[in-house]
Amino acid sequence: MVKLEASWLDQVTKPARYTGNELNMVKKDLLAVETTFALAFPDVYEVGRSNLGLKILYHILNCRADIAAEWVFAPWTDMESIMRENHVPLYTIENMQPVADFDVLGFTLQYEMSYSNILNMLDLAGIPLLAKDRDETHPLVIAGGPCAFNAEPLADFIDFFVLGEAEESILEIADTVISWKKSGRQGGKSGVLAKVAAIGGVYVPSFYTVAYHEDGTIANITPNHPAAKPMVTKRIVEDLDKAPYPTKPIVPYLDVIHDRVVLELFRGCSRGCRFCQAGIIYRPVRERKPETLLKLAKEIVDNTGYDEISLTSLSSADYSCLHQLVGSLMNQFKSQGISVSLPSLRIDSFSIQLAQEVQQVRKSGLTFAPEAGTQRLRDVINKGVTEQNLEDAVSAAFESGWSTVKLYFMIGLPTETDEDVKGIADLAYKVLNLYKTIKGRRGAKVTVSVASFVPKPHTAFQWFGQNAPGELARKQQLLKSLLRDRSISYNWHDVEISYLEGVFSRGDRRLGAVLLEAWRKGAKFDSWSEHFKYDVWMEAFRQTGVDPEFYNLRERQKNEVLPWAHISSGVDRQFLWKEYQTAVAEGFTADCRHGQCSDCGVCPTLGVEVIDWEGKA
Repeated sequence: MVKLEASWLDQVTKPARYTGNELNMVKKDLLAVETTFALAFPDVYEVGRSNLGLKILYHILNCRADIAAEWVFAPWTDMESIMRENHVPLYTIENMQPVADFDVLGFTLQYEMSYSNILNMLDLAGIPLLAKDRDETHPLVIAGGPCAFNAEPLADFIDFFVLGEAEESILEIADTVISWKKSGRQGGKSGVLAKVAAIGGVYVPSFYTVAYHEDGTIANITPNHPAAKPMVTKRIVEDLDKAPYPTKPIVPYLDVIHDRVVLELFRGCSRGCRFCQAGIIYRPVRERKPETLLKLAKEIVDNTGYDEISLTSLSSADYSCLHQLVGSLMNQFKSQGISVSLPSLRIDSFSIQLAQEVQQVRKSGLTFAPEAGTQRLRDVINKGVTEQNLEDAVSAAFESGWSTVKLYFMIGLPTETDEDVKGIADLAYKVLNLYKTIKGRRGAKVTVSVASFVPKPHTAFQWFGQNAPGELARKQQLLKSLLRDRSISYNWHDVEISYLEGVFSRGDRRLGAVLLEAWRKGAKFDSWSEHFKYDVWMEAFRQTGVDPEFYNLRERQKNEVLPWAHISSGVDRQFLWKEYQTAVAEGFTADCRHGQCSDCGVCPTLGVEVIDWEGKA
């Protein structure tokens, strides 16, 4: 057990990150259970504590009397220095137990810029970084989350990946580990890897060999072990309404990113935005019943004391029973001063009645995501909204008393021109002018937030060559030059971080050497601009002889073997290629949930159906 000195905590910011003893924390006798899991978020506590996926796994694992699961986060740099100076290993915050003592160390992969923190956490734990250097005396190092759908950049470091939704597979993995331990760890590490490889959705990278052409592209990816499947397909929860959900989440002592009740309305999205990876890897749509959500909300409020309920999903306004649910939540909780919030809204599904209803308790600004500045480019990305939709939504909001609006866009999308970038500024000014027209005076505040587009695996744009950093920077400055009104705030992302994200998003196993070299040179907390070291990364590429532009600036060919070719989201590759061609032609693909099937293949491949409770509740 790790014991922290009070003098150490006096030297760090936010010592509550490291001390535990929080409300609803589960502490078990680790010697009295059959297996132990350390659930790791490779970023600072405030970000990781908000992660719903790990909350669900923590709940599921700890519901079993024979399993213990505990949390661990990346210590901030001040705490890391103290830990290294005093030879304190990375530890979990429930029992303050060294991570190296656990049977399984599981990382969630939410964004590529956390990869260097994974290596740093392994090193802090005293666990060999490379999977090939670990044996049965070390924890099994596993990973899941959206970035696992291209696992290859981390293939050297992770023993196996869990693809898709893990509510069911995590217990199958736990049972396999328990059985292996009871057998005396028969077959060693390779023995347990062979067993977990038989579990649906589990990918063991060491069981596959990658061959390359002379031009650097992949020739083939082939199994080298009898337990390896030619194609590893994601796991999915067929009936989300019956799935376990954490109703006693840990309540932190300090502010975190999402410090509120989180209600997951449904999974999946059928809108078909061509840039969106989540819209593919979480297909098809599966809703929870409104009565189930009401019950969950009451239990979480009772167990936490939170005064806000956030309705979360990929497109929460598309929940078929949303108005009914919001009305019921407000009736039940308004008298207690508990508010209901929605994330950014689609401008074509915006309802002023709904917005007024959710903001009865406390009012805030409204957030919309047009994504692109012109209708032509919105057609390319299949956003399915018009400028008139935005005008109608904003006008209704202004007429009802709102004056603050946030607008989200992307630059660097396929086929984008300077006219499309200028269109972002035009929309911002139109919103300002609408307020003046409706109110007869100035007074609106518009925030324009612009992200640099990063092509993602398993999307229609997975073949697209990302804009170079210089081009993205030029477009950022072009837009900045056009937004000169003091009522408009302009936020943008670091193009160098977006560049590196693009490299690792669609990279292959050869990036493992780059990642290791960059970490050795000091790379960590790369998603934090104050810690991101672009020069260190570029030097790591030079020393390993890997060309980063090969991975993100190059247009892929139709039949090129992509690094994730052996990993399936259930969506057919030919469908994605067809969508890419339709995008270039500025064509539209309708939402299959309420219209004709788009033939993406996910429902027959996975043997599941869309679950929509409209009219059934």
